[in-house]
Amino acid sequence: MATKQETTNWRQIVLRYAKPNPVKSWLQIADALIPYLLLWYFMVKMFYKYPYWVILLMSMVAAGFLVRLFIIFHDCGHGSFFKSPVLNRIVGILLGFLSFTPFHKWTYEHKIHHQTVGNLDKKGIGDVLTMTVDEYKNASKFQRFMYRLIRNPFFLFFFAAFLNFLILNKIPKKHVSKKYNFYAVLTLIAEILVFILFGYLIGWKRFLLIQLPILYFASIFGIYLFYVQHQYDGVVWERNENWDYARIAMDGSSYLKLNPVLQYFSGNIGFHHIHHLSPKIPNYNLEKCMKENVLFQKKPLTVWQSIKDMKLKLWDEKKKKLVTYKEALNR
Repeated sequence: MATKQETTNWRQIVLRYAKPNPVKSWLQIADALIPYLLLWYFMVKMFYKYPYWVILLMSMVAAGFLVRLFIIFHDCGHGSFFKSPVLNRIVGILLGFLSFTPFHKWTYEHKIHHQTVGNLDKKGIGDVLTMTVDEYKNASKFQRFMYRLIRNPFFLFFFAAFLNFLILNKIPKKHVSKKYNFYAVLTLIAEILVFILFGYLIGWKRFLLIQLPILYFASIFGIYLFYVQHQYDGVVWERNENWDYARIAMDGSSYLKLNPVLQYFSGNIGFHHIHHLSPKIPNYNLEKCMKENVLFQKKPLTVWQSIKDMKLKLWDEKKKKLVTYKEALNR
């Protein structure tokens, strides 16, 4: 575990990598957007000529490119993908529309996530709901039921994720400004109009059976990545008085080790501890930052281990770790 003393010079180090390269940025957009649009085009052309399972397989690949585009959108929200704030905003809005995510509202909530991650007194916005053992024990039966439902991997990944990207993330929220809520509603209206347009141009059946599976598979992969970033055995959470930015970034965020293909589609977001140390580092510099600095190297989380860790549901403040429901109730 990193200590305050061990992370005293991290600010000077990350500044060297927090420099967007316009050539790399535009090439990354091209190597994600062009294949995505080509796959879309070929799926339209092949829809009535090949069995539907072929279209579904192609939609899975397209979903990978959509996740990569979402990571670029995410970097634009942090202002790390281009030097120009205006260019970050324009590209972010366009890619947000493509990935069914309102740029301003999502960016605002995600910044709160970075400011409060691992903080037991400020949780609830932009993160996966995590109760402490005591909170769960004091909750009503309905609250426990809802919590168990939300934390159920099957419900979260195969139902809630899709619903969130399709509709829920555009619904206005009290903690978001009226302007950002308005932009989110505009995004939803624009998406509905595009659905109507494409349904008219290529037919509703063809459009929906291409676009919805892409979004469905992308949402599963995207929510999985988001979930395992701060939900794993060994993660650190603290009360506000003990919360430290650098320590929580290093010990409260995972380094998810993926194979080259999944690392490509996930836009290097597996180096999440580096990202939390400095959101201003563009995704294509994250791996380099970790490899060149021993200070930032930590034990990797494997995909298999992340799946096994999904049984961990509650934060035990006495044991300082995530525990299962059984461990919590038998304490």
